[in-house]
Amino acid sequence: MPKNTKVTQREHSNEPVTESVADLLSLEHPMDYKNSQMSMGLSPGSTAPVKALIPSPDPDAEDGRPAWNNKLEYILAQVGFSVGLGNVWRFPYLCQKNGGGAYLVPYFILLILIGIPLFFLELAVGQRIRRGSIGVWNYVYPQLGGIGVSSLMVCGFVGLYYNVIIGWSIFYFFQSFQYPLPWAECPIQINGSQAIVAVVVPECDKSSATTYFWYRQTLNITSSIDDTGGLNWKMVLSLLVAWILVCLAVIKGIQSSGKVMYFSSLFPYLVLFCFLVRGLMLKGAVDGIAHMFTPKLEKMLEPQVWREAATQVFFALGLGFGGVIAFSSYNKRENNCHFDAALVSVINFVTSILATLVVFAVLGFKANIMNEKCVVDNAEKIIGFLNTGVLSKELIPPHINFSHLSTEDYAEMYGVIKTVKEDIFDQLGLDSCLLEDELNKAVQGTGLAFIAFTEAMTHFPASPFWSVMFFFMLINLGLGSMIGTMTGITTPILDAFKIRKEILCVACCVIAFLLGLLFVQRSGNYFVTMFDDYSAGLPLTVVVFLENISVAWIYGTDRFMQDLEDMLGFRPYSFYYYMWKYVSPAILVLLIIATVIEMAISPAGYNAWVEAEGAEQFHSYPPWALAMAYSLIVVAMLPLPIVFLLRHYNLISDGSNKLSVSYRKGMMKDISNLEEQDEQRFILGKNPSEVPSPMPAPRPYLGPGGTQEMTNTNYGTSTKTGYQNIGSPESEL
Repeated sequence: MPKNTKVTQREHSNEPVTESVADLLSLEHPMDYKNSQMSMGLSPGSTAPVKALIPSPDPDAEDGRPAWNNKLEYILAQVGFSVGLGNVWRFPYLCQKNGGGAYLVPYFILLILIGIPLFFLELAVGQRIRRGSIGVWNYVYPQLGGIGVSSLMVCGFVGLYYNVIIGWSIFYFFQSFQYPLPWAECPIQINGSQAIVAVVVPECDKSSATTYFWYRQTLNITSSIDDTGGLNWKMVLSLLVAWILVCLAVIKGIQSSGKVMYFSSLFPYLVLFCFLVRGLMLKGAVDGIAHMFTPKLEKMLEPQVWREAATQVFFALGLGFGGVIAFSSYNKRENNCHFDAALVSVINFVTSILATLVVFAVLGFKANIMNEKCVVDNAEKIIGFLNTGVLSKELIPPHINFSHLSTEDYAEMYGVIKTVKEDIFDQLGLDSCLLEDELNKAVQGTGLAFIAFTEAMTHFPASPFWSVMFFFMLINLGLGSMIGTMTGITTPILDAFKIRKEILCVACCVIAFLLGLLFVQRSGNYFVTMFDDYSAGLPLTVVVFLENISVAWIYGTDRFMQDLEDMLGFRPYSFYYYMWKYVSPAILVLLIIATVIEMAISPAGYNAWVEAEGAEQFHSYPPWALAMAYSLIVVAMLPLPIVFLLRHYNLISDGSNKLSVSYRKGMMKDISNLEEQDEQRFILGKNPSEVPSPMPAPRPYLGPGGTQEMTNTNYGTSTKTGYQNIGSPESEL
């Protein structure tokens, strides 16, 4: 727009403007319109339009904000962030616990009702405002700007312990380069000074080789959270390697993390498919999968199942962490984020199903092995009872051969003995050895990855190869999620302060490593459990609820839908309107209430490893640990009321003067386009009074100090604009 126009001069004045743009232009100094850039792209002496010599500037490119190299990088980044360790070890456990195939019904329903709509909402606001989580919610509604700060706090808490899990995977990865695998057999210790006797370590003998390796040789865990036990230097080194990997992946922002995502997002799928093919070839794999997807329809009537399904949908997509918003903020404003939301959500769901198939194919194989071992052990007990006369040989069916005893033969023999010797049966100590019992042993989290799955892999041919592949997959799954988490931390800071991203990333990783030493003490696993239970659940649910309320009720669903239509070029389905305004907030309120009730009625504690018993035992948190657990919730949610009160009483600025450069240039470009239209009409007309104004009838316009809005009808659509709104967050979503 020409700098000396009257309209530009009026920007700094509070006087009402009633003239049309064409009238203002009529008072300007004469111009050589033939040589002017406003000559509608007509070359001198020609009548046909020619291509403009100077293309219109792209506001997305002018603001200096980094951008994804291509759409694939962006999609892989969002998939890598949302598809994490929870898809592998949390979703299968919930399926098993909550009705098998029946659990998929509430999960899919809630994915449609809250998952995809809220994921779409975060993608849209990030892409539209092109800022991180703090900047976005400052623009939407400054008094709820604490939403972004809370997101950053939760990202920090989660990143601290999540990278510890990557460190554990790194340790197991390097331990896998040996045969046999170090957790395949229990270690032997030498007893006696004169007569040397080799015996199995008692702790391992009472548990299992994989359990012993996890608790004793990996974690070297203490018996309670009160006993820190000092640092576990093997885990300190593993954690250091994990943070170095994360730092290298994010040090250049999306320019480096985008390249990493090509491998870290795609490699886990290759491993999962390999494990699925290999697993289906194992004995008992079909039993595991059949057990997994056999629906228990009565479970669908239990409220707990729906609560856990909603929670899993919520965390599977990474809602509220800020990573989704940060990634989408590097998109072009016209990108089809509606398609992205549906695509990433479907990929996430399919990945969870794929991981569940793999897990239960392998666990079905493990269950068959454990069941056969149970049959052999109990058959030896029966033979002993037969030899000592406790049991009569007449109780054994004649067709049973102890040297080739099948599970069916044992089940028949077990039933006969239980019926005939009912009075002394409990004293015999015989197990039923049912495959169903083995399959019903629900395992999740680290127990699945580092104990159950590792034990199954020891029975694979070429077990070191499969172990290397499995833990390398876990490293990549964790790394993809950590890149999103770190981006959710660094992007808002880089938006607010002029800091070199390399220095910020290195500083964040160094500080996080030092704070993460809490989790690599010998008692560190108990703190990992505490942070996992308390640091994210309730705070993130409240954060996403307030995000939903900010957009749907404060900013306005109608305005948001209009913004999406302007941005995408089409109006999203009315389905989203009703989800954002009514259904999603209602479900989130119910989820918050259910979470609070669950925390109130469930005892606060952890599973401690008791060395003497070789088993876990539930312990309640001591007072200091309980205070620490609840302080995580308070600290994560504290920015919400603090920012609200500070801005309500005007103690801090509302952040609206920090609008992204692309918005300022974009809006000035829009206004300049209106000026050009007026100038062009003026040029073609005989005099200003004969040229129809593109604007409606003369209307009041107030400068920066005014309170009224300027309404224009551009291309037949009524919108609200004006210099007053350039710095207004409500006008910029």
